[in-house]
Amino acid sequence: MKTLNTELLVRAYSAGIFPMADSREASEVFWVEPRRRGIIPLDAFHLPRSLAKTLKSERFSHSINRAFETVITACAEPAPGRRQSWINASIHEGYCRMHAAELAHSVEVWDADGRLVGGLYGVHIGAAFFGESMFSRADNASKAALAHLVARLRAGGFTLLDTQFLTNHLAQFGAIEVKRDVYVAALGKAIAGSGDFFAFGAAEGTAGDGFAGGVSGKAIVQRLSQTS
Repeated sequence: MKTLNTELLVRAYSAGIFPMADSREASEVFWVEPRRRGIIPLDAFHLPRSLAKTLKSERFSHSINRAFETVITACAEPAPGRRQSWINASIHEGYCRMHAAELAHSVEVWDADGRLVGGLYGVHIGAAFFGESMFSRADNASKAALAHLVARLRAGGFTLLDTQFLTNHLAQFGAIEVKRDVYVAALGKAIAGSGDFFAFGAAEGTAGDGFAGGVSGKAIVQRLSQTS
């Protein structure tokens, strides 16, 4: 099994490449450098009206880094339209080490009974956040996690949200596709910058449940309604 140590992963992301595996059971990984890259311009994020309504209802509780390994495990599980995962043991272990070094973070969404129903995780270097994967076990849960992430990145002064590829799902939130040279230029500036993943917290409105980085759905909508 290939070891993905933290230094190797930081070098890879800083160069615009990332690892994937052919399946959950695969022993090897391969490196990907898309010719066209998916990104979500943080100042052009689109919050659907129905999702804003869900967030304002406080149907969910929101946290960060409370269940990183559980989130990455959930992202690797089969889901509708995705029978196989690209997250193998090497990737799972490598990103858990990144999380321990505070270079990878998770965003979690919980229901009223305290069950983890959605979330995402990704890599943080400089003022860049590289979204890796998300999952959902309840309607709008992963969408709520994405909205929370964007609000957090805006609050923390991030300049790049990398989604790797453009999908129809991400396009509804304002995701676009850019050529490699455009991406590399934006990446270089973002890597040299400084983003604070923890800036969006108590000052923005807490969930009142003691969750790490807990914020309310209303605070997320409020942050997203502000112009950069």
